Amino acid sequence: MSVGKSGRIIAIPHTKESRPKASSVNAANYEREVLMKRAVILGAVLVLGALSVAAAGYQQAPQNLPAAALAATKIEKVRDNLYMITGSDPTNRDAFSGGNTVVFITDNGVVVVDTKLAGWGQVLLDKIHSVTNKPVTTIINTHTHGDHTGSNEAFPATVDIVAHENTKANMAKMDAFKGDKAKFLPKRTFKDKMSIGSGKDRIDLYYFGRGHTNGDTWLVYPALRVLQTGDMFAWKDAPTLDKNNGGSGIEYAQTIGKALGTVKNIDTVIVGHSPLRTIPELQEYQRFMNDFVAAVRDANKAGKSVDEATASINLNTKYPGYKNDRYKAAIQVVYDELKEQGSK
Repeated sequence: MSVGKSGRIIAIPHTKESRPKASSVNAANYEREVLMKRAVILGAVLVLGALSVAAAGYQQAPQNLPAAALAATKIEKVRDNLYMITGSDPTNRDAFSGGNTVVFITDNGVVVVDTKLAGWGQVLLDKIHSVTNKPVTTIINTHTHGDHTGSNEAFPATVDIVAHENTKANMAKMDAFKGDKAKFLPKRTFKDKMSIGSGKDRIDLYYFGRGHTNGDTWLVYPALRVLQTGDMFAWKDAPTLDKNNGGSGIEYAQTIGKALGTVKNIDTVIVGHSPLRTIPELQEYQRFMNDFVAAVRDANKAGKSVDEATASINLNTKYPGYKNDRYKAAIQVVYDELKEQGSK
């Protein structure tokens, strides 16, 4: 018996030359040797099978994923050792795989920032393996939402997971991280600032305040002059304000201002759900948010309903290239915040 090139076990027939005669005194020894070889080969097959099952425990096969989303999910180079995995535009849900994922290849391994929706883990691993054979050592989650944390479980439980302390608390409330899945929660957290790695491999993590949630991490890759905003700058439209996880429209522009005042020497901005941006575009987004919240305040003071405010506010002329598809939900949150402020 032997193992063929395909990996299947192949029986080798006995020939006159290979098999001793039945009358031979060595016949019994020969049969014993054949049985031992068969046992060894069977054992090897069982070990390989066990390893395959173990690997499947943390690798999610890309099954039943939309073809349009698979086509949209590409890995693109940002800098020499920094990549972005796309598929992040939620406008067409059939082509959506989750927020932008960053792949940072360091001397010690790969740092992955945000892991897209659940079920996309194997696709992420395949994209990573297309540019490096180094193992993933660290995951950073910019915030709690499932389109940024959904495939944490696709990676070995030994991988270090990092997030802001509020994000860990928010994630712990999610069903996706209950029970045995709690091992895929962040293992390390920070309050205001944290650095990972050193020299050209250093990443600086910052928390500047409430906005999209109450735990949004901003990342700086100093050697590459790159800033990553998570969903604090997702698109050119009103942001998603997750009030249930501590988000705030009223504080949003102030939080962006703190980031702009702290982070320097940046050429490229990686955002949450759209193509690469620049610092001037982030500055423009801060101005947009100031104007947006001011307009919402005015509508609220005028006694307008959320629907009436949504119909009356349009900043697209002042901000070319912007949309107003997400105004209503954001206006509702700001109205709720203003009501809470008035009741205090």
